[in-house]
Amino acid sequence: MENQEKMQGQAEQAAQSQDNVVIDKAPEGQSPEEKLAAAEAKVREMQDAFLRAKADAENIRRRAQEDIAKAHKFAIENFAEALVPVKDSLEMALKLDSPSVESLKEGVEMTLKQLSAAFERNRLQEISPVQGEKLDPMKHQAISMVPAEQDANTIVSVLQKGYMIADRLLRPALVTVAQ
Repeated sequence: MENQEKMQGQAEQAAQSQDNVVIDKAPEGQSPEEKLAAAEAKVREMQDAFLRAKADAENIRRRAQEDIAKAHKFAIENFAEALVPVKDSLEMALKLDSPSVESLKEGVEMTLKQLSAAFERNRLQEISPVQGEKLDPMKHQAISMVPAEQDANTIVSVLQKGYMIADRLLRPALVTVAQ
């Protein structure tokens, strides 16, 4: 009998500590109808909380999808803004009536500086290997192997520069390597 009372006391404590899951024991004087009404009220309260949490999660998911779509749509906006002055410079050079070779060269150099600055601001890095550098298949693409008086698998000449955006390869440098 004493063990039963002890176990019942432990069960009541467990029920009280888990009142979100188990309905608290109703006072002795409540009728079954009152207990049922209290339980139904608790269920409605929990259902309302559940529906609100579900709606919040759905709203967060929808907003995240919209943010991702906007990020994809406007991902190159900064880069485009940096390239507009380069295009303007090229168009101005073409409008000159009688440009001299000197002024054309100066204009092209200034435009190249603008383009290089735009690349730098947008983390577009040039891959320009030097002769004798070891071939890196993650950055270089060997077009051919030629006999040379240098170590095997080293760069002999660069046919085309490569480019990286941040740490991602955009285009490998095209090179010839020593046999």
